[in-house]
Amino acid sequence: MYKVDLPLDQSIENAVERRRSAETERKARIFNTRLRVMGLDVSALDQQVQKKKHQQNMEIQRDKAFDTLREYHDEALLQQDIDEKEKQDTLQAELTQYWATHQCVEDSRDADLKCGLKGAFSSTTPEGKLGPASMTLFQGEDIGEEQRRREQMKKTDRDLRTQKEDNERKHVGEKQREMIVNKELVLQDLRGVQLHALDEECKKATRIALDNYNHALTAERAERLKEQHRREEMEKRAEMQHTLTSDMMTECAEAAERELGGRRAARVLVDRWKGMSPKQLSAIHREREEQRQERERQRDAEKIQNAAWELQLLKLSRKAEEEDRRAEELRRERRIQTDHYNMQLAREQQEHQEFLNKKLYTNKPSKDYFHQFNTSSR
Repeated sequence: MYKVDLPLDQSIENAVERRRSAETERKARIFNTRLRVMGLDVSALDQQVQKKKHQQNMEIQRDKAFDTLREYHDEALLQQDIDEKEKQDTLQAELTQYWATHQCVEDSRDADLKCGLKGAFSSTTPEGKLGPASMTLFQGEDIGEEQRRREQMKKTDRDLRTQKEDNERKHVGEKQREMIVNKELVLQDLRGVQLHALDEECKKATRIALDNYNHALTAERAERLKEQHRREEMEKRAEMQHTLTSDMMTECAEAAERELGGRRAARVLVDRWKGMSPKQLSAIHREREEQRQERERQRDAEKIQNAAWELQLLKLSRKAEEEDRRAEELRRERRIQTDHYNMQLAREQQEHQEFLNKKLYTNKPSKDYFHQFNTSSR
């Protein structure tokens, strides 16, 4: 048997390599802290960024295309305007040339009237130059042309004279109308002057009447003032007489009392009162002395009450100080007990920590122990 080199099957190795690559990519995704904690899909974000950039590029290209199309339309409209203007200029030039060539004044039917009675066409004009359509005169026709021209000239002169006379009549009529208008204006001015004079006279009469009325009112007012002064003077004299003979000036003590409802009322009339009597003054002094003594008794009672209150407040303050002192002693004892308890807890915790470090946790794990975890994505 001969040894034959057969081709090896690479499908198994390719499958193994493909699985290894997939496992490597899976580890990179799973053990990536950023992707695992934040949950970002980088491929989706990159795709969105690319889509956004593509959209922006499309918008930029669209704007550029619109700008180019707009410039093309502007240039087309400008070129169309230029072509239209050139067409109009060319048509106008051709029309002007046609008028100058084929529609001269000398070629019209009434050229004899426009060119100083010199006919543009005559029987002696060659027919080759005029053409069939331009033949208006023939030999042997229009025999009375000269006579017609003379009549036409005479008619023109008559029309001019008639027009001149009409213009003169119009001018005279305008002058007459202007004179009539001026006369009417003068009459209106005179009428206005007369009306103004009449108005001034009316105003003067009105002022005179108003002055007379004002003088009458002034005299009447002066008379009323005199009458008012006389009346006031009489009232003042009567008041003075009443004052001199009244109870106030005569100092009548009984005048300060008034009888009301059929009995004597204890009411004093201020305008007639002359002061208090000695009996009234002694009653007032006696009442005031009684009020002073009552006030002294009230003050003594208030002093006794205030002293009792101060004694009570002193007792309460001493009692409160005793309570505060006992509370302070109790807090100090509790703080000492708490300190002893904390120290005992600290000793117990230290002993427990020494037990953990020296007796319980003596076999510490090495790095190999931790490296055996998270080695595969499965």
